[in-house]
Amino acid sequence: MAIQPILRYPHPVLKKLCRRVEVIDDSIHELITDLVDTMEAGPGSVGVAAPQVGVTLRVCVVDVTGNRHGRDNNHGRLLMINPEIVARTGSSFMREGCMSVPDYTGDVERATEVTVRFTEPDGSMREICASGFEAVAIQHEMDHLDGVLFLDRIVSIKTGLFRRKNYA
Repeated sequence: MAIQPILRYPHPVLKKLCRRVEVIDDSIHELITDLVDTMEAGPGSVGVAAPQVGVTLRVCVVDVTGNRHGRDNNHGRLLMINPEIVARTGSSFMREGCMSVPDYTGDVERATEVTVRFTEPDGSMREICASGFEAVAIQHEMDHLDGVLFLDRIVSIKTGLFRRKNYA
């Protein structure tokens, strides 16, 4: 429907715990469409969560198919309502960025594989096992639903936070 403006840190909505979606209605479908449009418009974006556009509901979208790190290992476009991680394994560090923190990237430790259960826009339940870059992207977007930014997960601000040279 429409590309939405992205809230930037330190906007207080970005630190809020989001509410579960109780009913999937037209407003949720519009929100998902807006999230997809916003993700596609963002430079290098592989996901967007509802609080980044000012909506405190547990909805996010992830699509790593166009990114060199995720194009060979992915589940396509994921439209996730009330997602929850039911299992996680492994651990590695990866450099992350965020449209809500456009001037910085940071080294964040994440699980290398996650099993995620969520509701799809048609109301059906889905469970996937994601690994690699897709797993990182899912964890990053789901953190937004809990009011957590990648900045909160950087082990050392002195050695793990970097000013972005250009946003792309």
